[in-house]
Amino acid sequence: MTTARKKAAETMALIDVVVEVLDARLPEAGSNPMIHELRLHRQRSCLKLLNKADLADPEATRAWLDYFNKQPGVMAVAISAKKPSDVAKLPALAQKLAPHRDDTFKPLRLMILGIPTVGKATLLNAMVKRRVAAVGDEPAVTKSQQRINISQRLSLIDTPGMTWPKIEHDADGFMLAASHAIGRNAVIDEEVAVFLAGILLERYPGLLKARYKFSLEGMDATGVLEAVAKKRGCVLKGRGGELDLEKAAMIFLTDYRTGALGRISLETPDTRQVMLAAARSKPDKPGSPAPDTPAPDTTAPDTTE
Repeated sequence: MTTARKKAAETMALIDVVVEVLDARLPEAGSNPMIHELRLHRQRSCLKLLNKADLADPEATRAWLDYFNKQPGVMAVAISAKKPSDVAKLPALAQKLAPHRDDTFKPLRLMILGIPTVGKATLLNAMVKRRVAAVGDEPAVTKSQQRINISQRLSLIDTPGMTWPKIEHDADGFMLAASHAIGRNAVIDEEVAVFLAGILLERYPGLLKARYKFSLEGMDATGVLEAVAKKRGCVLKGRGGELDLEKAAMIFLTDYRTGALGRISLETPDTRQVMLAAARSKPDKPGSPAPDTPAPDTTAPDTTE
């Protein structure tokens, strides 16, 4: 992680605007604090792209855009990297953040950053209009930085997706895992699915009913996962009808990740403030072990597209 941070810092000294690609469903939980620290140190403006906006709750996305656009040196826009019309407007937006870089002698230099599986490769390929970056839904696809000259007035530096060594809040770890930014080897799918079910029960019960056709009366988050298992026939063979909750968890998580459940945001500016306030009020017990938070292996940067 130290090596990855050093390389990113060196590159940031040579660019004009940071393009941070975020998952619109969890834009703050999925924002690498290292990116924020480095760009503030170098005094670089930031174009925040809330990607996968077509999968997110539109009302929540509007709240996040308002939140980010009030920050100094930041411009935020909601996009889908799969829509050419969305991608086509990005160079002009970045140009507004660096108006002094607008000719062939001083081309605009962008650095694309973001966490794993957020859609950086899809975005880059759309901007260049050819396949220059591998696309995948698992961590560790993009391995190294690459520089691409789009025109005499615009160049891009693509970077590996990087997570950070310590996820401070349990909820952030679960949101990242639910959205597949953390590999399956680092989390327990059933726990992630139960966390996701709790959010849907509270904020999107209608989507649960519409997708799985069962009553939610008296049901808790674990009950939702059990009901999905029954509805989808997830039963362990030779175990007397015991439910296969691991299989049900993958069905449930896949339905969320692909948008089959509907347009869902895991956090809003308001819910995040509530979560942070609760975390600040939670007393620390000296000598107690750290929470069991879903987190990536911290021995090396977790890279992907």
